[in-house]
Amino acid sequence: MKLLLAFCAAISLFATCADNKATSVAEIVSQWEGKEIVFPENPVFTIQGRDTVDFQFQNAPYKILTYVDSVGCMGCKLQLQNWEKLITELDSVTGDAVPVVFFINAPSKKDLDYITRRDGFKHPVCYDEMGEINKLNHFSDDMTFQTFLLDRDNRVVGIGNPVHNYRVKELYLNILQGKMKANNEDASVVSFDKMDIDFGRLQIGEPTSQVVKVTNTGTSALIIQGVTTSCGCTEVEYSEEPIRLGQIRELEVRYTPDEKGYFNKTVSVYTNAAEAPFKIKVRGVVE
Repeated sequence: MKLLLAFCAAISLFATCADNKATSVAEIVSQWEGKEIVFPENPVFTIQGRDTVDFQFQNAPYKILTYVDSVGCMGCKLQLQNWEKLITELDSVTGDAVPVVFFINAPSKKDLDYITRRDGFKHPVCYDEMGEINKLNHFSDDMTFQTFLLDRDNRVVGIGNPVHNYRVKELYLNILQGKMKANNEDASVVSFDKMDIDFGRLQIGEPTSQVVKVTNTGTSALIIQGVTTSCGCTEVEYSEEPIRLGQIRELEVRYTPDEKGYFNKTVSVYTNAAEAPFKIKVRGVVE
């Protein structure tokens, strides 16, 4: 069962990782399936860098561990607002039984404190200054494989980041609820009026948006199952109502520049169409 679940997670991840071959994904799954994650002794958890809390997670029947290294845009990797939504959903589904455990190797504690306060994130996080949990477990350098669903014994039963990949989220929720993934949804056909958004030149801190039109060109209802973004500065607003045959629905893609320079982000749209997820590029220059 564990092998099946882990393999399903890897296939979901592979759908969003064009640079990885199926064989390498399978190798990663094989490496981590059933492996015990070792936690540092006496980790310190704080809320927004102010209050130290007694965060008990070791004896939970399941837990989600996410490790974030110091490479690249920390805010983009963390996506704390999306984690906040997921934690609320997890608490509702499991009755607060599944803790999310954050080990973050930020460039500095000051940076991490700023991000958690800016995003109003009030969940405990561990500032892992020396990357101790990575030294103990030797995680992949690919952030795709730095988040795990663990059982009571801290053994891996799923791999992948549920806030970066809707299908991983769906898989985790099904595992936690004792369900198998349902694949009996009617497939539909979808077309987008554009798959590349060029915002041109922007000023830092000034939000902008563009609309992408989605058309159901198939023979059954089209369902937008979820939308994820590669950066917290990109948001998408859309209706969750099914799209009838021939109907057009709009996705409003909003970008709020938070640092200068060229940006190239991705919006992933998950639907019940066979080709999903669909990738929309978002790019521009912040002056």
